[in-house]
Amino acid sequence: MTDQPQDRNKQSRTEETEMSDEIYEVSSTTPNLHTELARQLEALVPEAIADGKVDIAKLKELLGDDVQDESERFGLFWPGKKRALRAAQAPTTATLRPDRDNSKDWDATQNIFIEGDNLEVLKILQKHYHGKVKMIYIDPPYNTGKDFIYPDNYKEGLDSYLEWTRQVSEDGKALSTNAETDGRYHSNWLNMMYPRLKLARNLLRHDGLIYVSIDDNEVANLRHVLDEIFGEANFIENYIWESNFRPDNSSRIERENAQHILCYARNKKSITELVGTQKATEGLPSLTKNSMKPTTLTFDPEWVDFLIPDGTYEAGTFDSGYTLNNALEVVGGKATSSFSLTGRMIWSQNYLSEQVEGGTRVVIKSSGFVPYSKKIETSTLAPTTLLPKDVVGDVLAGNADIKALFGSQVFTHPKPVNLLKYLVQSACSGDPSAIIMDFFAGSGTTGQAVLELNSELNQSRRFVLVQLPEPVDEESAAAALGFRSIPEITRKRLELVIEKVTANQDLLSQPSGAGSGFRSFTLTDTSFLKWQIGSESTPDKLEQTLLNFRENTEEGATPEGLLFELLLKLGFSLSEVIEKITLNGLNFFSVGEGALLAYLDGAVKPSLDQLREILGSQPAKLIVLEDAFQGDDELKTNLKQICKTNEIELWTA
Repeated sequence: MTDQPQDRNKQSRTEETEMSDEIYEVSSTTPNLHTELARQLEALVPEAIADGKVDIAKLKELLGDDVQDESERFGLFWPGKKRALRAAQAPTTATLRPDRDNSKDWDATQNIFIEGDNLEVLKILQKHYHGKVKMIYIDPPYNTGKDFIYPDNYKEGLDSYLEWTRQVSEDGKALSTNAETDGRYHSNWLNMMYPRLKLARNLLRHDGLIYVSIDDNEVANLRHVLDEIFGEANFIENYIWESNFRPDNSSRIERENAQHILCYARNKKSITELVGTQKATEGLPSLTKNSMKPTTLTFDPEWVDFLIPDGTYEAGTFDSGYTLNNALEVVGGKATSSFSLTGRMIWSQNYLSEQVEGGTRVVIKSSGFVPYSKKIETSTLAPTTLLPKDVVGDVLAGNADIKALFGSQVFTHPKPVNLLKYLVQSACSGDPSAIIMDFFAGSGTTGQAVLELNSELNQSRRFVLVQLPEPVDEESAAAALGFRSIPEITRKRLELVIEKVTANQDLLSQPSGAGSGFRSFTLTDTSFLKWQIGSESTPDKLEQTLLNFRENTEEGATPEGLLFELLLKLGFSLSEVIEKITLNGLNFFSVGEGALLAYLDGAVKPSLDQLREILGSQPAKLIVLEDAFQGDDELKTNLKQICKTNEIELWTA
């Protein structure tokens, strides 16, 4: 089943929606988190609300000794922090445009890839994904002085992004770094990270976890920020990843070969366990014992790992004294059929079967066909602080992962896939259908880890990846292969991984939700003209916009693009099952198996009879584009009465 909105039934009147006599109007922006916080305070301490505003003096009085002395405060402060907080709380009219051409298996998947500035994207995702993400992993810029810092403009964040990506201005914006000589070296980085982490916390489930990779440049500041946002009590661990980043041998003071992964919980009390690495105990005694009488055991091919060369082995007795009772073919270290061995063995057939069910593997190490046992022991202990490279891989392993897919080093220093597999398994071991998010997706290592784990373990976890359209270096291997931006690399990597894992297994046979591809979306401005008029618009701009209001939507806006913008505002997911249907001569979108019907053809005005017949299917919600009424208020009023009679929510946009 796909994700469903938290309430498919009749929606109560809320801050995000405006209602006029049973006609709901889709809000033009994402939720205003200032207002959301004030509403929560009103519910918790109504006496602290006076005339619709928070009475700070009253709130302090109610808190009593729990209020900190303002003259002596503890915390991390830097220039721009208040502005960064306001940036996280400010609503946006931005939306996500579906990009079918750059997607794979659109109708079969629940995986999501988004190209765009993650600050705006995180705001857009608040409505549906609030409290639904099990794990977030991010590998942000480390602030080494050469890293790109996102071009935040807190007053007009979307405009800044669109200009930078040349969707608005041909001039664009130059890619910038954060050199120490520029001033406010740490502040610039913190101002970039703070609002994103604030918004990310909202998306985590009550038992959710966030992992943040970082090096020594900002680990101390980052931990202070995470303590503030998540609470010191929700700190899990500062994992030390043995990255094996080749240190400078000329240094006599320090040689770095490790990086940090800070882990915090949304609510640590809700975390039951984190699972460490599965360990295979090697070198157990063979199944043989000279004092035993010869025994014949039959081996299922799934029980045995062959360390001998592939080929056909004829029945017969070997120098070891063991007899292979039937001819056997070994391919890829596995037998192609069952076989039996006779020799002095200490196990009976029943005991062997019981041991295999408990995790024991049989190993044939040599052509003498002497069977040995290997016990697979699953650790139930939490992961250790040190994540060694021989368990999770190092930087060189990450480079090898990329080369294995592309045949060239198209991305520098990606995290190894095994590291992300380890973290996903640790955080989500008890949830085979969890949502995993990475909003600094880079080349897509997190996506590859999820896809491969789903294939290996027959699970159905889903990913949501977000990546800014950073251009690639013109002199890089990526550019030589025709890639122009990082998202192009990310999408291609996902496609190559999907081809790899589907070569031997049909992912569509897995539990619902695994899918075999990903839906691609692009951050863009709203397609609704009326939503683009802000309180800060100049008189000239307002006049020109009103003159352009012959229609409600932007020229070139597609019905599917409008649909997803409305679905996001209403709290539906990006992976909804959507069908294009024709009812009574009108083209509709049916969403969530008929939970919502949307009529978004502004060029064709429906008749009342057509609409009345359509509503016989009893959808929970009906959305009609305002343009479709073509100024016919009587049609709109009559439709409202029909919807009210049939207990159907009528929405316009």
